[in-house]
Amino acid sequence: MESALSFLFLVIVLLVLGTAISSFFTVQTAEVAIITRFGQFLRAAQPGLGWKVPFIDMVAGRVSLRVNQIALVMETKTRDNVFVKIPISVQTRVRPEKVFEAYYSLSDPAAQIQAYVEQVVLGHVPGMTLDEVFASQSSIAATVKRELDVDMAAFGFEIVNVLVTDIVPDAKVKSAMNDINAAQREQVAANARGEAEKILVVKKAEAEAESKALQGQGIANQRRAIIEGLSGSIEGFQKALGEATARDVMQLVLVTQYFDTLKSIGESDRTNTLFLSHTPGAVSSISEQIMQSLAATDHLK
Repeated sequence: MESALSFLFLVIVLLVLGTAISSFFTVQTAEVAIITRFGQFLRAAQPGLGWKVPFIDMVAGRVSLRVNQIALVMETKTRDNVFVKIPISVQTRVRPEKVFEAYYSLSDPAAQIQAYVEQVVLGHVPGMTLDEVFASQSSIAATVKRELDVDMAAFGFEIVNVLVTDIVPDAKVKSAMNDINAAQREQVAANARGEAEKILVVKKAEAEAESKALQGQGIANQRRAIIEGLSGSIEGFQKALGEATARDVMQLVLVTQYFDTLKSIGESDRTNTLFLSHTPGAVSSISEQIMQSLAATDHLK
């Protein structure tokens, strides 16, 4: 009898202890617990140690107040008939004062947010060209955030930020865009190369013209000096040999010039091989031919 009473007492103590323990619960930071009584919403328990009526109140669920990021990929067509994929990141969190709406209004908040994002994107992007879509990433994100803020506020959600992370056209379209860009850059490079070659040709022509002018001036000065030197040589030769005729003097000058020419040809490093007859008879023949040409010229005059 005493053992039965002891066992019953132990069971009662355990039941009381279990009931007391089950009356308390804890809520983590940045979290809210949903407390219900017989299935009806009672209150939202804040972080820390909480208490509820045993067997009557229950913790139906917990709602996180942290920022949650939802990654979406929207596919649509632009005004110029290019299909693009638009990765969008939606950062959202539950409003602390609207935990009831956030917990009970939507069965799948992520799917609802995706539906709203699709509605906004499909309402704006089809009216833009592909280039405008690339240039309007920030405006698309701002539009999505503005309309989501209004739509999701009634369900207890706050849209912290919306990020359009990329614009991804079809692979063939991207390849064509790269080809067009490369062709445009090649055209600019070709124009630059043409202008550079034109400048080089002009500068080279100017340099050659200036070089020719200087060469002509040098040749003229050289010939002037030769004439003056020959005049002095002829006068000195006639004074030394009073019986020398103009023909003798001219032959001597021609022979001297002939050997000077051979010397000049031999000193040049770009001279090809020349076969010349330079025997005294050949030199005399050349001299006679030149003299005959000069005589003929004087006769024509």
